[in-house]
Formats: sequence, structure tokens, C-alpha cells
Amino acid sequence: MRKTALFLFLFVAFACQDNPPQPDNIEPFPVKVDRLELDLVEANRLIELPLDCIDVEFPNKLNQVIGGYNDLAAPEELHPAFYGCFDWHSAVHGHWSLARLMNLFPELDRFEEAKDGLMNHINSESIEGELAYFDGEYNGTYERMYGWAWLLKLSTELKVMKGEEAKELSISIEPLSNLIVEKVKEFLPKLKYPIRVGTHTNTAFAMTMIYDYAVAFQDDELLALIEDRARDYFMNDRDCPMSWEPSGYDFLSPCLEEADIMRRVLPKEEFKTWLEAFLPSLSQPDFHLAPGIVTDRTDGHLVHLDGLNFSRAWCLYGIAETLPAYAHLVKIANEHIEHSLPNLVGDSYEGGHWLASFALLALSSK
Repeated sequence: MRKTALFLFLFVAFACQDNPPQPDNIEPFPVKVDRLELDLVEANRLIELPLDCIDVEFPNKLNQVIGGYNDLAAPEELHPAFYGCFDWHSAVHGHWSLARLMNLFPELDRFEEAKDGLMNHINSESIEGELAYFDGEYNGTYERMYGWAWLLKLSTELKVMKGEEAKELSISIEPLSNLIVEKVKEFLPKLKYPIRVGTHTNTAFAMTMIYDYAVAFQDDELLALIEDRARDYFMNDRDCPMSWEPSGYDFLSPCLEEADIMRRVLPKEEFKTWLEAFLPSLSQPDFHLAPGIVTDRTDGHLVHLDGLNFSRAWCLYGIAETLPAYAHLVKIANEHIEHSLPNLVGDSYEGGHWLASFALLALSSK
């Protein structure tokens, strides 16, 4: 009887503990955090930036090789479609921002203005002018591959737009898209080593946009090329040094951009195995990554770090959506967006001419 009473006492005492001991080998279930999503209010804020710069010809960084006096011309003459927003690639992704926001929010306050902007810039005549520029003796590699990738990103967005005017836009840009695709197919087989920097020439970043274009346009040859080169470049990579990031004016994370292309080209289980070897610390629930700090937003290079916060966010979101065990990365992505998003509208031209596109990618990419 005494043994029975003692047993009952211990059972009740143990059962009433607030925090009964848990086996050491059971990991806590990740707490689900919702990613930040774009709403109409924020969309109306963001569209101000590309609308306010696509027709701004100066200041302008032409980034061209001068072969003679004939190459000395005004930006609009050299690039009749994409002459605004400080440089060619920023003009291209400014147009992508307009198309993306129009697709997401047909009720935008400035929807008609955005549509007119696209129609005025992307038409058969202006695209012929862009083709002529690429045909120049020194211009064959112009904007390789960052600007190329953004041009294909714009084409992908125009493809899914609705309405007769959208069809006209898509048809108008097609010759330039076709030229860029041929350039990619010619260049990537010759690029023996990937470029692993945090700025424009990052190979992995460009390949993600080109991959998405290949899927949308069912270009099997281009898709196979991207998949093969991604495996060639990155499959054997291990222990990417995230502690080295960011460099002083990065707007891309070399490590995370690499993960972003590999989650596209690898089957899910193969990507999981690859990621565990490539970024082992990323799987830890207490993984921490501080946002980049901009000390001077009037400095065109230092403000790149706002872009880094957005690009990190879309990469982290993508990993978490591909592998649910990495759900803790959503909170880190949200923190990066929340750090930089309030700084965009009303900021200096050094950031305003391009950062809306990066914010939009972070808030609306899948």
C-alpha cells in the first residue's frame, strides 16, 4: 500500500510540472512567420519612383566604349527605349517595375500614366534603335549579363500582361529579347568560371532571371544551358563564407544568389543536401543575419546596401518556400525589408532611380 501511494504521488507530481523534460533529440517546431506582402498603398508609393525617372535623361551614365565621334550622342538618341533612370539597366528594370505593378494592381492611382509610359518607350521604332546600338562595333557585350537579364525579366512580365496594348508591348520587345537570348547562348558556354561578386556582374543573379524567362517562353535549349552551367559552376561549392558579406557597396549576396539559382535547377531533395553543405549555418533556428547599414544615401555606391537588404530578402523567402524546415529565414527576410523600405520614396536620386525594383522583387517574388 505504501509503495502504491508513493507511485501515485510521483506520477501526479511529474504530470503537474509546467515544463516536463523533453528528449534531447527533438527539435522545436519552427514558428511560422508570414512574409511581408505588397499592398495597394505601398504599390502606389513604389510606382512613383520609376514613373518619375523613365523620362529623366540627365544625369546619365552611358558606360560605353567610344569608337569615334559618331558615338558621341545624347542618351535618348543612343537608347530611344531605355534612356532614363541614370543608366540603361536601371531604365530597363524601371519599366519592369511599371509592368509588374500594373499586373498586380490594376486599380493603381497612376495606372494609365504607367501604361502610357510603357507604350511610349517600348514600340517597334524605339526597339529598332536599341538593336542598332547593340550592332555597333564595340557594343556587342554591352550590359553583359546584368542588363541582359533584366531585359529578359521585363519580357517575361510583359508576356503575362492582359489586353491588346500588352500584346503590342510584348511583340515590340521580342526582337531585342531574341537578340539577348542568342548572346546568352553564345556567352555562357565560354564563361569557364562564374563571377562571384555582390554587384552587377554576379553570374548566379543573372542566371535566375534568364532561367525564369526560359521557363515562361518554353525555351528548352536556354533552360538546359542554364541548368548545366549552374551545376558546372556551383554544384561542388561548400561552406560559403557568409561572414565575409557584405562588401562595402554590395547590392547582392554572392552566397544567397548562388542558393537562389540552385533551388531552381535542383530537385528539392538534392537542393536540400546541397544547401546543407553550402550554407550549413542557415538551417539553425537561431541563425542571425543583420541588415546592411547605409551611412550616406546621397552616395550612389554606399546606398547599394539598401538593395542588398532587398535581394537578401527575396533569396531567403525563396529558400523558405522551397524547404519548409527553413521557415525561420522568413523573419530575417522581413527584418531586412523593414530596415530599408521606409527610405525609398523621397530619397535622393542615387537610390531612387533603381531601388523600387529591388523592393518590388522582395515583396512580390515567388
